[in-house]
Amino acid sequence: MAPLVPDIIGNELNLMVALLIGIAFGFILEQAGFSTSKKLVGLFYGYDFTVLRVFFTAGLTAMIGIIALGHFGLLDLNLIYINPFYIWSAIAGGLIMGLGFVIGGFCPGTSVCAAAIGKIDAMIFIAGSFIGVLIFAEGYPLFEEFYKSGFTGYPQIFDTFGMSQALFAVILTVTAVATFIITTLIEKKVNGKPNPEFVPAKLYYGIAAATVVISFTAFLMPERQSDILNKSSEENVLGSFIPEKMSPDELAFRLIDADKICG
Repeated sequence: MAPLVPDIIGNELNLMVALLIGIAFGFILEQAGFSTSKKLVGLFYGYDFTVLRVFFTAGLTAMIGIIALGHFGLLDLNLIYINPFYIWSAIAGGLIMGLGFVIGGFCPGTSVCAAAIGKIDAMIFIAGSFIGVLIFAEGYPLFEEFYKSGFTGYPQIFDTFGMSQALFAVILTVTAVATFIITTLIEKKVNGKPNPEFVPAKLYYGIAAATVVISFTAFLMPERQSDILNKSSEENVLGSFIPEKMSPDELAFRLIDADKICG
């Protein structure tokens, strides 16, 4: 699970929480229509951009949530794993993924969702995915050099563009809202009629405006590590800090007793 601080979710509950999150995620995918291949590939043909809107919304929610949790000390951002970026294998993988999406009508996650409700085409798609994984795993010695080419470290987009985390959050949110509006207009043009899901339009324009306003709260929530370092030089803050003390006997007892705090 996420590196929550303090340890709100213990190791004993991790699998149970993961199971509940997985069930909820699958339910949301199904309710969004992601078990239907026609709805999924509509993104590529311009008649249905539900996939883009749902995943863009999920990304924004996760981004703002992480910023907020990090600011209030409930999430240690330094412990979040960032995948290494190999540019050439990322491009090749993206092309393969996109081609498979268009031909098969599913992505790995939505195919499992569709298979769970009995879609045979999704089951075939999953079988093809396993074959692809097997080919890559067995042929890895042949692919390894290409796979690891173009290594660029562990980049974060806002660092790459030389901007603050808060500014990037606002820009991404504004971009998402603009994209939602543009794709809605594209759907209307391709389908010859407005999307009935966005009626009344004023309601959704209000939600879009509220989303942009909420994104500006990122400026009110600086990174916790930077905030602590800035305050560390203030005399009143240093004077109010009273470190906890522990006797040698208590420390020895906790070590022997395998205390969680000392582990």
